[in-house]
Amino acid sequence: MMRKNLISTTILPVLVVILLLFQGAALAENKPSFSLAWSEYPSWSTFGVADAVKLINGKKGQTGPIEDKWGVDIVLNEADYDSCLVMYGSNQCDAVCITNMDVLSPSLTRPSTAVLPTSTSFGADACIVTADINNIKQLRGKKVYGLAKTVSEYCFVRNLEILGEKEKDFQFTNMDPAAAALAMQQKQKGYEAIVVWNPFVLETLNKRKDTKVLFDSTKIPGEIIDMVVIGQAVLEQPGGAAFAGALIETFYAVNQRMADPKTADDTLVALGEKFSNLNLQSMREVVKQTQFYSTAEQGIKVLTDKGTKDIMERVIHFCVEHEIVPKKPAVGYGNAAEAPGMALRFDPGYIKKLGSK
Repeated sequence: MMRKNLISTTILPVLVVILLLFQGAALAENKPSFSLAWSEYPSWSTFGVADAVKLINGKKGQTGPIEDKWGVDIVLNEADYDSCLVMYGSNQCDAVCITNMDVLSPSLTRPSTAVLPTSTSFGADACIVTADINNIKQLRGKKVYGLAKTVSEYCFVRNLEILGEKEKDFQFTNMDPAAAALAMQQKQKGYEAIVVWNPFVLETLNKRKDTKVLFDSTKIPGEIIDMVVIGQAVLEQPGGAAFAGALIETFYAVNQRMADPKTADDTLVALGEKFSNLNLQSMREVVKQTQFYSTAEQGIKVLTDKGTKDIMERVIHFCVEHEIVPKKPAVGYGNAAEAPGMALRFDPGYIKKLGSK
């Protein structure tokens, strides 16, 4: 009798747990699996936070509540930004966190759809100079260090245009932003001006008090757009549209946590842990300089606004002129029927479907 009770009170519960685990794994295996490549950046780190707070489960074969709702298995692949671009361009992932400028090149060989704008740079990209430089003309003849053929060079050139200057009169010099920021922070000779993005902007200003921002991306509002892009062929697969919906809901769910006073600070701290281990105070500054498109209404506006079309024309012109892309990619707005045969589409339909799910 005692042995029978022992089996019922100890072994049977264990067996139940094992059966539930197998059942959960089987359910996940029955869901189509899709991968997202993401790198550390405020609005992209939301996916890492969503995994940490169990809104989704980024491991293959395991799912969270949002994935279960949409019937998909999201696999999160975290890597540095360049690696994410390579993964997406070579079809090693289904979706990627990328800027409106950097998506142009892979879209020439892999037709792509922007389904979710996540944020825009509003001071997160900046030209930092030493205290003795007070205006743009004083940069003539000096090397300005930053990563060439990226948003850093775009931000630099656009600000020159706004200030009435000519690009040919300045020396934008290619250098990794982390190395450029470190050189300025260490007061290495010759490093009087850099163009970098966060966290390097904040780190440099905090570590070297005799530096300042000469100009930044606040002068070009909305022109640098951070997005989630999915391969058009992926969206056409079974579960592809649901994958887009799950990513969109995940992003807005984390934004809701940031908006809720009860969870706002904890969510910012969690984002900071995923973004160069910045503390709460720094993250409060970061989200001012990287303005999130935190609601569906904001996201839809970006994807449909005429201003976005004008911005993309300007960005494409810059990329062709600076040989970042070999030719102008065909960019369309709307769904596949409204904008057929495009290399890159801005499609608000997936956000719009969120309300009906």
